[in-house]
Amino acid sequence: MIGRIASLLVIAWALGFVWFAMALPQPAGLTHTDAIVVPTGGNGRIQRGLELLNAGAADRMLVTGVDIDVRPREFMAEYQVDDATMECCITLGFSALDTRGNARETAEWIARQEFTSLRLVTSDWHMRRTAIELADRLPDGVTVLRDAVPTQPSFITLFREYHKLLAAWLLSLA
Repeated sequence: MIGRIASLLVIAWALGFVWFAMALPQPAGLTHTDAIVVPTGGNGRIQRGLELLNAGAADRMLVTGVDIDVRPREFMAEYQVDDATMECCITLGFSALDTRGNARETAEWIARQEFTSLRLVTSDWHMRRTAIELADRLPDGVTVLRDAVPTQPSFITLFREYHKLLAAWLLSLA
């Protein structure tokens, strides 16, 4: 009996991994939200967020998990952001060190701004876990539009992220 249960768990784990790796989230359309939230850490994330901000998909953008040594002027130079856009529309968040911290920093910012919708922009392989972490912390009534940045993750990246997703999911059940 224990052997059958163990076999079923292994099969479920393997099928889950295949689903996770083969059905990565995709970019979203230009649906308008109150804000764009971009966790740092992956290529193309900030660029995608800025493109969406410039296209009018939201009025404000939070970049969460920015290194404390980064200055706004450095950010502006690297991503070619003008003074007016930086001043009105972009918040750099410096308190997060990991995905859980990004979720905490985002939820606090969303609550302060009293936003009711956000567009989450992160790597396709990172989207599901980020969304789980965020859902546990956001104020009630806030909707999240998932907007994945397409990547070509390695097997190791997918393998690690799948296990982090499982852990986040199990923790969200508690």
